[in-house]
Amino acid sequence: MEAVARLRNEPTSPRKMRLLADLIRGTEVEKALNTLKFSTKHPSVPLEKLLLSAVANWRVKNEGVDVASADLYVKTIFVDGGRSLKRMRPAPQGRAYRVRKRSNHITLIVDSRKTVNANTENSNIQS
Repeated sequence: MEAVARLRNEPTSPRKMRLLADLIRGTEVEKALNTLKFSTKHPSVPLEKLLLSAVANWRVKNEGVDVASADLYVKTIFVDGGRSLKRMRPAPQGRAYRVRKRSNHITLIVDSRKTVNANTENSNIQS
Protein backbone atom coordinates (compact mmCIF):
# COMPACT_ATOMS: atom_id res chain seq x y z
CA MET A 1 0.00 0.00 0.00
CA GLU A 2 1.41 3.35 -0.96
CA ALA A 3 1.51 6.56 1.05
CA VAL A 4 1.55 10.13 -0.26
CA ALA A 5 3.12 13.30 1.15
CA ARG A 6 2.82 16.74 -0.40
CA LEU A 7 4.67 19.98 0.19
CA ARG A 8 3.08 23.17 -1.13
CA ASN A 9 4.64 26.57 -1.89
CA GLU A 10 8.22 25.67 -1.00
CA PRO A 11 10.20 28.86 -1.76
CA THR A 12 12.78 27.26 -4.05
CA SER A 13 12.76 27.29 -7.82
CA PRO A 14 11.33 24.12 -9.36
CA ARG A 15 14.46 23.63 -11.46
CA LYS A 16 16.70 23.37 -8.38
CA MET A 17 14.28 21.02 -6.63
CA ARG A 18 13.99 18.74 -9.69
CA LEU A 19 17.75 18.15 -9.59
CA LEU A 20 17.35 16.53 -6.15
CA ALA A 21 14.11 14.77 -7.05
CA ASP A 22 15.87 13.04 -9.95
CA LEU A 23 18.53 11.75 -7.56
CA ILE A 24 16.10 9.90 -5.29
CA ARG A 25 13.44 8.75 -7.76
CA GLY A 26 13.10 4.95 -7.64
CA THR A 27 15.63 4.40 -4.85
CA GLU A 28 15.14 2.71 -1.48
CA VAL A 29 14.07 5.02 1.34
CA GLU A 30 17.25 4.49 3.39
CA LYS A 31 19.48 5.30 0.42
CA ALA A 32 17.35 8.34 -0.46
CA LEU A 33 17.57 9.65 3.11
CA ASN A 34 21.35 9.29 3.10
CA THR A 35 21.58 11.02 -0.27
CA LEU A 36 19.52 13.96 0.96
CA LYS A 37 21.26 14.16 4.34
CA PHE A 38 24.71 14.54 2.83
CA SER A 39 23.72 16.66 -0.15
CA THR A 40 25.12 20.19 -0.23
CA LYS A 41 22.14 21.67 -2.09
CA HIS A 42 19.85 23.76 0.10
CA PRO A 43 16.51 22.19 -1.01
CA SER A 44 17.64 18.85 0.42
CA VAL A 45 16.47 19.74 3.94
CA PRO A 46 12.74 20.20 3.16
CA LEU A 47 12.83 17.24 0.77
CA GLU A 48 14.29 15.04 3.52
CA LYS A 49 11.52 16.12 5.90
CA LEU A 50 8.94 15.36 3.21
CA LEU A 51 10.36 11.86 2.72
CA LEU A 52 10.21 11.22 6.47
CA SER A 53 6.61 12.44 6.44
CA ALA A 54 5.74 10.01 3.65
CA VAL A 55 7.29 7.14 5.63
CA ALA A 56 5.28 8.19 8.71
CA ASN A 57 2.10 8.24 6.58
CA TRP A 58 2.94 4.72 5.38
CA ARG A 59 3.35 3.56 8.99
CA VAL A 60 -0.10 4.90 9.88
CA LYS A 61 -1.70 3.05 6.96
CA ASN A 62 0.14 -0.21 7.74
CA GLU A 63 -0.04 -0.66 11.48
CA GLY A 64 1.88 -3.60 12.88
CA VAL A 65 4.24 -3.87 9.90
CA ASP A 66 7.95 -3.23 10.32
CA VAL A 67 9.32 -0.53 8.00
CA ALA A 68 12.66 -2.31 7.58
CA SER A 69 11.04 -5.55 6.40
CA ALA A 70 8.66 -3.74 4.02
CA ASP A 71 11.50 -2.67 1.65
CA LEU A 72 10.13 0.84 1.07
CA TYR A 73 11.18 2.82 -1.99
CA VAL A 74 10.36 6.17 -3.59
CA LYS A 75 7.77 5.15 -6.16
CA THR A 76 6.98 8.55 -7.60
CA ILE A 77 8.24 12.06 -7.02
CA PHE A 78 7.41 15.08 -9.10
CA VAL A 79 7.89 18.81 -8.76
CA ASP A 80 5.38 21.31 -10.14
CA GLY A 81 5.76 25.06 -10.31
CA GLY A 82 3.98 27.01 -7.60
CA ARG A 83 3.11 30.65 -7.38
CA SER A 84 5.68 33.31 -8.28
CA LEU A 85 6.13 36.41 -6.18
CA LYS A 86 6.78 39.35 -8.47
CA ARG A 87 9.23 41.91 -7.11
CA MET A 88 11.00 44.93 -8.57
CA ARG A 89 14.72 45.59 -8.42
CA PRO A 90 16.26 49.03 -9.06
CA ALA A 91 17.98 49.39 -12.41
CA PRO A 92 20.05 52.12 -14.07
CA GLN A 93 18.49 55.40 -15.22
CA GLY A 94 15.37 55.15 -13.06
CA ARG A 95 14.19 51.87 -14.52
CA ALA A 96 13.14 48.75 -12.67
CA TYR A 97 13.84 45.11 -13.43
CA ARG A 98 11.24 42.48 -12.63
CA VAL A 99 12.37 39.65 -10.36
CA ARG A 100 10.27 36.50 -10.12
CA LYS A 101 10.74 34.64 -6.84
CA ARG A 102 9.59 31.15 -7.73
CA SER A 103 8.13 28.43 -5.55
CA ASN A 104 7.13 24.83 -6.14
CA HIS A 105 4.83 21.99 -5.11
CA ILE A 106 6.33 18.55 -4.43
CA THR A 107 4.40 15.27 -4.40
CA LEU A 108 6.18 12.17 -3.10
CA ILE A 109 4.75 8.63 -3.11
CA VAL A 110 6.35 5.83 -1.08
CA ASP A 111 5.47 2.17 -1.61
CA SER A 112 6.75 -1.23 -0.50
CA ARG A 113 8.24 -3.67 -2.99
CA LYS A 114 6.71 -6.62 -1.12
CA THR A 115 3.09 -7.32 -0.34
CA VAL A 116 3.15 -6.88 3.42
CA ASN A 117 -0.52 -7.01 4.46
CA ALA A 118 -1.61 -10.25 2.77
CA ASN A 119 -1.99 -12.22 6.03
CA THR A 120 -3.60 -9.46 8.05
CA GLU A 121 -6.19 -8.68 5.34
CA ASN A 122 -7.27 -12.33 5.14
CA SER A 123 -7.69 -12.53 8.92
CA ASN A 124 -9.82 -9.36 8.87
CA ILE A 125 -12.11 -10.80 6.21
CA GLN A 126 -12.65 -14.05 8.10
CA SER A 127 -13.51 -12.26 11.36
